[in-house]
Amino acid sequence: MVSDRETSKNAPPQRGTKSRGGDQAMGEALRSVYQQTIDEQIPPEMLDLLGKLE
Repeated sequence: MVSDRETSKNAPPQRGTKSRGGDQAMGEALRSVYQQTIDEQIPPEMLDLLGKLE
């Protein structure tokens, strides 16, 4: 017979439920970081290296 203790060892970890607000906040944070990356200027050194490839 398998005890409750042994059964819980083999069971996958349960995840807590997230509220929609948490998901929305995470989405907004990710969009913000992505937009900052897109808006970031390319350093002149990188442009020089890219120019040498042409």
